[in-house]
Amino acid sequence: MQYQPEQTPTIGYVVSTWPRLSQTFVLNEILALEQRGLPVRIFSIKDPGGEPIHAKLAKVRAPVAYLSFRRRRRAILAANLRIARALPGRYFRTLLRALRYGRRDVLRCFFQAGYLADLVRRDPVTHLHAHFTTAPTLVAMFTHDLVRIPYTFTAHARDIYADTQPELLRAEMQRAQAVITCTEYNREYLSSQVGVATNGKLHCIYHGLDLSQFQFMGQRASDSGPLVILSVARLVEKKGLGDLLVAADILRRRGLCFQVEIIGDGPLRRALEVQVMQLGLSDRVKLLGAQTDDMVCLAYQRASIFALPCVMTADGDRDGIPNVLLEAMGSGVPVVSTPVSGVPELIESERNGLLVPPNDPQAIAKALERLLADPELRARLAWAARAKVEERFAIDHSAEQLLAVFMPAQRGEAICARS
Repeated sequence: MQYQPEQTPTIGYVVSTWPRLSQTFVLNEILALEQRGLPVRIFSIKDPGGEPIHAKLAKVRAPVAYLSFRRRRRAILAANLRIARALPGRYFRTLLRALRYGRRDVLRCFFQAGYLADLVRRDPVTHLHAHFTTAPTLVAMFTHDLVRIPYTFTAHARDIYADTQPELLRAEMQRAQAVITCTEYNREYLSSQVGVATNGKLHCIYHGLDLSQFQFMGQRASDSGPLVILSVARLVEKKGLGDLLVAADILRRRGLCFQVEIIGDGPLRRALEVQVMQLGLSDRVKLLGAQTDDMVCLAYQRASIFALPCVMTADGDRDGIPNVLLEAMGSGVPVVSTPVSGVPELIESERNGLLVPPNDPQAIAKALERLLADPELRARLAWAARAKVEERFAIDHSAEQLLAVFMPAQRGEAICARS
């Protein structure tokens, strides 16, 4: 069945893994759209990996379909055969296009797209939206080529700078109805590299924060004892956590009283554990592993400072605007970070946080020492930070922008009227 404009609007979200604890921004988007009366379906490229899940997941009404080959090889093959019989011209033209890239992962995405195309022919959606320019957007693009469902996608950080070949990215952008990215920094980069901004396709929509989840606290619980310096991150190089540990060693040598807590898991966990032992920081630094969102919110409440000294890696990987910076600022925790990528769009140094040069543990230590010693500075930055998040990074604002991109203005008004 072909997409028909008069159908009830339903957005199909194509994501890498559902659910994914580190991608709260996707969960927030879906919930905000559902709260506005928009039907959503979720299509996950991979099966979940068994990590802790977000408590708000129970509020999602959208059904989930998994597209991974694990346990679905026969179903994927059968679906592709049905699409090939029903739409042979489109199917084999799209297959040839996928083969031209000469990559096994692209061909895999093509077959997953055949499966998705079969699903949406039987239970239609009116629009696809993918997160990340990697497999999710490739699947959305090939599905569009097969059954003509319009699609958009959100480009983030590593997927733009390290994971997607320019040729593939260019094809994704050319076929998309619109392209969204989460920072002005990314938008300018994509405009200069791919050159589609002139036709109005490229939009910057910040990840919105559900402020109701994060209670602002002016007086931190840890002010009566050792102050807690908190970091929440995947344990990967671009988060700069090795530099944070070196800064903690500098502060310890200066005789300051503090505790560092790092929440998160990832491939660098063992290396960070070794670094903690080598620096003699076992009594000052706790690597707490991945935790539920409720535990993370409690951590923000007891923290006096939040630190995330982001860096750019040798392969070009970098953050956009890390969601945890929004969460910390929304919770009233003064933040220390670096002016990498889109971070300066959120943090104005000395006004609502402190920015220091990347790869500079001495500068990190100096900023942390200032905050440890000055409760008035902590309070001033915290109040300004909450105001910035409320003004520009609330989920309601982002959801309205997404609605405007996903569908014509009159359709967006109709949905809002029903909510």
